Amino acid sequence: MVTKNKQDFRRLRIKHRIRKVVNGTPDRPRMSVFRSSKSIYVQLIDDLAKKTIVTASSAEKAMKDASGTKTEIAKLVGKLIAEKAIQVGISQVVFDRSGFLYHGRVKALAEAAREGGLKF
Repeated sequence: MVTKNKQDFRRLRIKHRIRKVVNGTPDRPRMSVFRSSKSIYVQLIDDLAKKTIVTASSAEKAMKDASGTKTEIAKLVGKLIAEKAIQVGISQVVFDRSGFLYHGRVKALAEAAREGGLKF
């Protein structure tokens, strides 16, 4: 594992530890979150078929007009992924925080997805 710095190495170690346990199925896909310095991305993944079912991010055209703090935008992305998942027929997911702390933007996204109708 080659990483740029100690923080990335720590996050990847935690991510691998989480991924040993958390797996997505067609009935209950894995909701994977990635947080960069400017954007936040989330996708629903079926690990058995190795396919991404639904994606949402703050970099989408629909989100370009959104303004506010990064946490407020993460809430909008959480609501967006919940809407897209329900349209496809998914109501339950397994949450994968990808080694990020359940705090701040990751927490805001997860809580907004719950408010949107996803169960995890």
